[in-house]
Amino acid sequence: MNLHGVVVGAGSGRRFGAPKATALLSGKPLWEWARDALLDAGVESVILVGPIPGGLDGGERRRDSVLVGLSALPSGATHVVIHDAARPLATPGLTRSVIARLARGDVSGVVPGIAVRDTIKRVVGESVEATVDRSDLVAVQTPQAFLLEALLAAHRAGDEDASDDAAMVERVGGRVVVVPGNPSNLKITYPEDLAVAEALLR
Repeated sequence: MNLHGVVVGAGSGRRFGAPKATALLSGKPLWEWARDALLDAGVESVILVGPIPGGLDGGERRRDSVLVGLSALPSGATHVVIHDAARPLATPGLTRSVIARLARGDVSGVVPGIAVRDTIKRVVGESVEATVDRSDLVAVQTPQAFLLEALLAAHRAGDEDASDDAAMVERVGGRVVVVPGNPSNLKITYPEDLAVAEALLR
């Protein structure tokens, strides 16, 4: 594999109250934690997207920002790992697990996921419509790894938005598989999430 990475940190941080990628966790910006999780796992280089040092200007949507990063990859790249700056606690070990499954072949993409622990209900307004069977549900995280051509093909196939890169690959028929994620790999969404992340680091 000629493996490279993209770290996306271009979101507005509306719920956080400020851009998240440059927020500090134990004195280190979130984007650095995310970048290092890829580099320390053996990814050859990492493209940064967002208002961060050395970062490329992001797009209007997350998928647009990812495409900016993909377009900047070295010409020989064959595989790519996409990671969110807002997940600073992803470990190099988790990244290696995702990469190792991709390297085995027979898939277009690999995502880490954890079993859904809470009871899930479908709600309309304030009324519960149904309790959802959670036995085959997982909560998906980043980093996610892909055959570069499969992810580029998904971008070319349409302009619909997606909540993650795997959803785009799934939409065009690519096979995406799940490896065990890490419950501590939380996403920083609100300011209080930083306090939780600090506690987890300690």
